[in-house]
Amino acid sequence: MHIAIIGNGISGITAARYIRKMSDHNITVISAETDHFFSRTALMYIYMGHMRFKDTKPYEDWFWKKNRIDLLNAYVEKVDTQNKKLVLKGSSNLSYDKLIIASGSKSNKFGWPGQDLNRVQGLYSYQDLESMEKYSEGLKRAVIVGGGLIGIEMAEMFHSRHIPVTMLVREKNFWDIVLPIDESKMINRHILEHGIDLRLETELKEIVDDGAGQAKAVTTNKNETIECQFVGLTAGVSPNIGFLEGSGIETQRGVVVNEFLETSVPDVYAIGDCSQQRNPLPGRQPVEAIWYTGKMMGETLAYNICGKKTTYDPGIWFNSAKFFDIEYQVYGTVLANPPENHVSIFWEHHSGKKSIRIIYDKNTSEILGFNLMGVRYRHEVCEKWLREKVSVETVLQNLSLANFDPEFFDEYENDVIAMYNKQSGKHLQKKKKRSWNAVFDYLNT
Repeated sequence: MHIAIIGNGISGITAARYIRKMSDHNITVISAETDHFFSRTALMYIYMGHMRFKDTKPYEDWFWKKNRIDLLNAYVEKVDTQNKKLVLKGSSNLSYDKLIIASGSKSNKFGWPGQDLNRVQGLYSYQDLESMEKYSEGLKRAVIVGGGLIGIEMAEMFHSRHIPVTMLVREKNFWDIVLPIDESKMINRHILEHGIDLRLETELKEIVDDGAGQAKAVTTNKNETIECQFVGLTAGVSPNIGFLEGSGIETQRGVVVNEFLETSVPDVYAIGDCSQQRNPLPGRQPVEAIWYTGKMMGETLAYNICGKKTTYDPGIWFNSAKFFDIEYQVYGTVLANPPENHVSIFWEHHSGKKSIRIIYDKNTSEILGFNLMGVRYRHEVCEKWLREKVSVETVLQNLSLANFDPEFFDEYENDVIAMYNKQSGKHLQKKKKRSWNAVFDYLNT
């Protein structure tokens, strides 16, 4: 059986590796981006000089031949599901018995005048990194449109080379559609402290042509003109599925799949950023462009293709990122605009660069989520509390279990408990500090 995989990101490569572990099927991975799989999340570190491209490749180049995974550098223009073949750019075809679509995301464009000029781009692919590098020479100012994680990565990249940056964010505060207001305002301050020209409640109106097909300025909804030689479009990403038009595969925002990652067409599957769950589990979104979910989908699908029927279950939501020097972790349900029964315990360090938010249900006292800025908690401990719906007071009394490397990091559980006592009128006390052995024992109970 020949299995064709479109896309060599974390989803497609994980599927290929696990299929190979469990079978002798012929496997071909098709990508027009790079010859070999690399860590997409490390793109910024190549630009900043912390890593070389070869350092971002998890496997040596010989790995693929040794494991009998064929790599094809090609662009898929069309999928012919009736004849089970892929139409590749250059008029060649590739037949398959089973097809895995793992084509990832593309940067969003919203019809802005000038969005297709040179020196205007997103940051998703290796080619985006190459053109960003090319355009950085002699760059006097970059304008970044959008206030998400990719936007702040791009800002940090330019900032590392002392290139002035203006960020246009249409919301009142940075990423306040995701972050609670206190954390959002913390990131506002942090961006400004790094010398970034942050323009809140400001939208892109037009990208101005220099007469030679390149960006020379932007205009905003406030009738401002900002001169620049580069425009980063980082207002989110969307599934890269345009090549599936006419294939008969059901698509909405992404490729629609069931709990087994099967599409509407037999022997065709979709995983990763480009897939859309028909019936997402509670607390999960239909499309999740997250590295770890892509990896989980790849492994789950490999089991299904190899005859071990397995449903896709991403578990409890979590994510992590970095806003310049502030690390960010979220576990469970943390909403920018929570319902009335979601109660927060929020503590912020006097430095303004660390905070802990613990969310629980007012009616049941069950723990709902953790939002951490500049503070690390153990993933396994938070997940156990959320999965078992532990009461908030039990969590607070045992908060030291969640401390990440307490030998090297300060601990703030007394401050968090004090905040809870102030809000509730209670006199809760934490339990004594726990050793790593105690944490291990707890996780295994």
